[in-house]
Amino acid sequence: MMLRAVGRRLLGVGGGEPAPSVAAAVAASRSRGYHERVVDHYNNPRNVGSLDKDDADVGTGIVGAPACGDVMKLQIRVDEGSGRIVDARFKTFGCGSAIASSSVASEWVKGKQVEEVVAIKNTEIAKHLSLPPVKLHCSMLAEDAIKAAVKDYEAKKGKKMAKAEEQDTPCP
Repeated sequence: MMLRAVGRRLLGVGGGEPAPSVAAAVAASRSRGYHERVVDHYNNPRNVGSLDKDDADVGTGIVGAPACGDVMKLQIRVDEGSGRIVDARFKTFGCGSAIASSSVASEWVKGKQVEEVVAIKNTEIAKHLSLPPVKLHCSMLAEDAIKAAVKDYEAKKGKKMAKAEEQDTPCP
């Protein structure tokens, strides 16, 4: 019975106090909610998707935070000739801050050299998104995902070069 009365009051149906205005609800959520950049990247995430993980020019980084259950997969495609990241994609299972951090990371790595992106720090992502201290682990995951994707790409590149050297070596 109490639940019905609360529901009616919230909907503005029947007696009791009128429902709070939408403007008041939005204002209240802004005062204790996420920064507008987090909301923007959550509502309109950039570069969502996957690249072919078996492609030699693609590095894949999968990281997770067992404490909160967030999991990020960040993939980069590197132009072999220039060493520049030409594409990035991500898939994230987690909160809005985790999704926003992944989206920002995928944008920031595009167009940069592989050596440059490993210098991206979680503090830069956190500052850009104005993440509260309780959500800093999301930006840490994004930094770790970038480093894991680069490490995977470099490992594939090393195997590719070793294989090429094997083929160039004459058999006795």
